[in-house]
Amino acid sequence: MRSKKFLRAEQAALIWDAPGLMAGVDEAGRGPLAGPVVAAAVILDDLNPILGLADSKKLTALKRERLYDEIRAKALCCSIAEATVEEIDSLNILQATMLAMRRAVEGLRLKPAKVLVDGNRLPVLDVLAEAIVKGDSKVQAISAASILAKVHRDRWCLELHAKYPQYGFDAHKGYGTAAHLQALKEHGATPWHRKSFSPVAEVLK
Repeated sequence: MRSKKFLRAEQAALIWDAPGLMAGVDEAGRGPLAGPVVAAAVILDDLNPILGLADSKKLTALKRERLYDEIRAKALCCSIAEATVEEIDSLNILQATMLAMRRAVEGLRLKPAKVLVDGNRLPVLDVLAEAIVKGDSKVQAISAASILAKVHRDRWCLELHAKYPQYGFDAHKGYGTAAHLQALKEHGATPWHRKSFSPVAEVLK
């Protein structure tokens, strides 16, 4: 007679192998000194393929913009979510990233049977999930999610640049470049800077 433990393991495998919709998830903005961290979740349509999907960091800004519109038009569904600067400062950037990813998955119009997440950590989800290192270059749905998240955050940085042109957010997108660090020293921090990040904390002393 089979043990209950064995049966549970067998059932879990059967559930994992069950067919269903697959969502890819990725984030943008873990490293910058300012702004929200953004996550996206995408369920692609196998009958409506999108050519040229790749890790967003390997694409030009123009190519990302074009693919962003195509993904929004052709995917079965997609969702973009954020964790705020306040959440980043109170939770830490890793936990805020996991929160943004969970919000992105929960925002999907269709519920996936499984979720593939770029990286080596998983957010808390109520569906089966797997973390895939370098998934944004291996899984098309994750590539699509990386593009949505990256373009969304870059557009946010352009809006911030219009309010605070002296910081150069249009160029560095919030990362701690020499020009950004110099602007922080000269002008102090904006309300959108992450106070828990050491270069920002230094100017707030």
